[in-house]
Amino acid sequence: MPNTTRPAVTVLGLGAMGSAIARTFLAHGHPTTVWNRTASKAAPLAEAGAEVAPTAAQAVAASPLVVVCLLDGTAVDEVLPAVESAVAGKVVVNLTSGSPARARAVEQWARAHGAEYLDGKIMGDPPYVGTDRVLFPFSGSRSAYQAHEQTLRLLGTVAYHGEDAGLAAVEFMAQVAVSYELLIGFLHTLRLVRAEGMDVADFAGRVAGSLPAYPALLTSMGEAVRDGAYAPDLGPLTVQAALMDDLIAHRESVGADTTRMREVKSLMDRRIADGFGGQGFSALFEGLGEGLGERAGAGRAE
Repeated sequence: MPNTTRPAVTVLGLGAMGSAIARTFLAHGHPTTVWNRTASKAAPLAEAGAEVAPTAAQAVAASPLVVVCLLDGTAVDEVLPAVESAVAGKVVVNLTSGSPARARAVEQWARAHGAEYLDGKIMGDPPYVGTDRVLFPFSGSRSAYQAHEQTLRLLGTVAYHGEDAGLAAVEFMAQVAVSYELLIGFLHTLRLVRAEGMDVADFAGRVAGSLPAYPALLTSMGEAVRDGAYAPDLGPLTVQAALMDDLIAHRESVGADTTRMREVKSLMDRRIADGFGGQGFSALFEGLGEGLGERAGAGRAE
């Protein structure tokens, strides 16, 4: 039986992730109301002790904390008008994937209808909801986060990124982008390794063994970009640049992609030409924002 001393929660959307979230709240004794457009998906949760609301508005009315976990932003846009009359005084936590701009737009909607808003993103898979293997970045109303932090921590590892509702989406998209950038580069490198007759699995294991060195490097690079002070991480650019022609030629010789290596060489050459050859790899950041409103050529020579 739910513990009625714990705050009631509503979950809108009962796909794999929404259902996992609702089950986690139920498992910790929170009275939980659920709603889904396809009502049959609510049956297993009803058996687990959830109250099933016939409409989204009735589900929202049942709890002070409303968690939205739908397929996409279009689905959110379709549901919001149906709950306008019920959200006043509620805290709406939207865990649906979407852009920073969409998060800010939904926050404006929530404020216009008398609700507090938290945007959140989910970095993990449904089976791991309720464990520290799933990350939940949040942003938006600080008071709402503080009021419901204990409940939200039941879902996984949480972090609050500030009152700008778009920041959780920034965190999510940036984290995912780093993964894809790393992995596609890795696959291109495996093509090179295989073309030279080496065992790609053995090579991958050796690369994996080098990963413990990266956290300190990434942290130092982030600090360098923040401060505009580019120490010679990985060595001075003048030394690093000497490798680039060989790297590019090697890739070309086996038909491996050279796009990223050519970009690195171009950025290094420009930075060196501007008089910053003593700086490190992190200094290439200064060339990435040219034409995009970023400061270019900044940073102190080391």
